Amino acid sequence: MWERTLQDLIRGLRANKTDERKFIQQAIEEIRKEVRGKDMELKAGAILKMTFLDMLGHDLTWANFNIIEVMSSQKYHLKTIGYLAASQSFSEHTDVLMLTTNLLKKDLSSNPADVALALNGLSHFVTSDLARDLTQELNAMLNHSRSYIRKRVVLALFKVIQQHPDALPYCLPRLKEKLEDPDLSVVSSTVNLFCELSRRNPQDFLILAPPLFHILTTSSNNWMLIKVIKLFGAISPFEPRLVKKLQGPITDLIQTTSAISLLYECVHTCIVGGMLEGSSGLPLARLCVTKLSGFLENDDQNLKFIAMMAMVKIVPIRPELVAEHQAVILNSLDDFDISIRMRALELICSMVTPHNAQFLVQQLLSHLVKASEKSESLPSASETLSRSLQGSSGATTVYTTAYRTEVATRVIDMCSKNMYENVQDFDWYLSVLLDLIYVANADIASIVREQLIDIVVRVKACRPYAVRLMTKLLDDDAL
Repeated sequence: MWERTLQDLIRGLRANKTDERKFIQQAIEEIRKEVRGKDMELKAGAILKMTFLDMLGHDLTWANFNIIEVMSSQKYHLKTIGYLAASQSFSEHTDVLMLTTNLLKKDLSSNPADVALALNGLSHFVTSDLARDLTQELNAMLNHSRSYIRKRVVLALFKVIQQHPDALPYCLPRLKEKLEDPDLSVVSSTVNLFCELSRRNPQDFLILAPPLFHILTTSSNNWMLIKVIKLFGAISPFEPRLVKKLQGPITDLIQTTSAISLLYECVHTCIVGGMLEGSSGLPLARLCVTKLSGFLENDDQNLKFIAMMAMVKIVPIRPELVAEHQAVILNSLDDFDISIRMRALELICSMVTPHNAQFLVQQLLSHLVKASEKSESLPSASETLSRSLQGSSGATTVYTTAYRTEVATRVIDMCSKNMYENVQDFDWYLSVLLDLIYVANADIASIVREQLIDIVVRVKACRPYAVRLMTKLLDDDAL
């Protein structure tokens, strides 16, 4: 009997494109016959072919028991085929997975190659029952003599803990020891594990602060430092003493690092970790804002975007520091990138106070005037594409009706926020509403009407001026 290999199957698929379904059905029937035999080489080849067909959408569940047979082979090259098929097709609903418990225990205590293969497969198809039954073995393997095995065990434990949360307190003492492992890859894997697990219950990882602080102050690996800083950002709100302890090392990193990703993560952690608050946080806050303002003047649009996103979060804590850079922020309103303009608009709205409201509103009105003028002659699609291909210097800023409506709405929101807390002169605000009607070049009549009625009802002193403005508005034939 002649058996087709995987290569033969692929060649046959290419040669039978006109009648592919018939060819595949014939191939599956041959595979069914091959997996019933006792020849493990032939059975493994059949499983490999069926794994390929499974990638094309054909059901492999009927061969689940045969996959376990191949996984249990003593030959490594056959065992890899079994684990590959299991990793691809097994799920938590696969009923034969209960038969793999003893097989996995055996492979986890075998030679390093089989151990690595079992760990990789386990991370793909682990269930709550498997996780519970194998926790003890995995915890013991954290002290394996081979560093690459320790690293794989740490990474596999992430999936195990997700399926069986009770495994975390059992494995936590040894996992904590891995933060001081002599192999850097093991330390990095452990930091990644804790960083992901801390998303749910950060307070459970406060005991890791000492070894994490040691990594923070001694490591030069930027990617690992990013994860460590993220971890501190998650746990520091639960331990106020950490805030003062971290301010020094993080300040040093911000001042010395040339890695933009690490710098941004430091700034973000300072914000979410409460390190910018109080008198002790003022120098660090000033440093963060200064670094972010430098990003705003950078040609890289991504840096501008993340700088504005971070500044929006800093404004509630240190509005006076962000206000020092309002000129740069206002210039970003003319950026050709709509996402940058929208973030700049959001930042300006978050900066408004009773003292700077009139200035910021006037700047936005001036911006609307320019936007209305430029919107009258929008470039064609081909012109926009050709200019964008030339880079940002040749790109044209396009102000759509939706954008102008958004700016006008933001102006009204800035002034009407918290019962008009930012408005010191209601006659001035009535003038602003009238100006918006002329310069917005968008449908904002209903919003302006509601504001006019609300102000006239609430503020008796401004009613005469409101009547004069409305008379002017009604007499204007241009509207």
